[in-house]
Amino acid sequence: MLVLLPPSEGKAASGRGAPLKPESLSLPGLTPARETVLGELVELCAGDEEKAREVLGLSEGLRGEVAKNAELRTAGARPAGEIYTGVLYDALDLASLEPAAKRRAARSLLVFSGLWGAVRVTDRIPSYRCSMGVKLPALGALGAYWRAPMAEVLPEAAGGGLVLDLRSSAYAAAWKPTGEVAGRTATVRVLHAPTRKVVSHFNKATKGRIVRSLLTAGIAPEGPAELVEALRDLGYEVEAEAPAKAGKPWSLDVLVAEVH
Repeated sequence: MLVLLPPSEGKAASGRGAPLKPESLSLPGLTPARETVLGELVELCAGDEEKAREVLGLSEGLRGEVAKNAELRTAGARPAGEIYTGVLYDALDLASLEPAAKRRAARSLLVFSGLWGAVRVTDRIPSYRCSMGVKLPALGALGAYWRAPMAEVLPEAAGGGLVLDLRSSAYAAAWKPTGEVAGRTATVRVLHAPTRKVVSHFNKATKGRIVRSLLTAGIAPEGPAELVEALRDLGYEVEAEAPAKAGKPWSLDVLVAEVH
């Protein structure tokens, strides 16, 4: 099973670990593209601060993120699972998982990123600010930039089992499973049951809880149909729609009345 996650806008501090080693990150086929984006981001943020803030879409209160980006090559690095914070990652709570569940998380979770393309939760990265929606001056929109490198690397990373896609739309644009991989991909929406609308907090928190449930139970469904049954067994209310034709992903709606 491969679980595709969005990153978080907010991130924990880098800490005092050893600096980033791009060549040590998972999915080494993405290394040249990562180096290019990293170089462009560092150059941008080491130059005109106002221009960098505009490009990155940062408010006045987040001005310090520009200086942080300028030091990415020398900043301390920590496991990505410790860097990403926010509602989804709070609900997932990787740090509190039992050892076996942590090993499953290391194998199966892949976090998409405007800067790194995609990383495992065990990959050591510094704290940064660069969403997939950013348009770097020399590269253009990062969502479009990552499509070619991702198309080369992600099909192999997907292996032969379920691909559980929990990404937001901006990050989903960087890689869309096709062909045989798409047929064993399930995209998930979380709907507020009384209104049948997507509510941000319910959506993010429930996705984190779903991943935690699967990891804790040691369940690795082979395909979307098996995922539906597994989630129902775990107590989730799920509505599933199989694709009308081959080569398209399944669509799953998880209905939630409230999140504790």
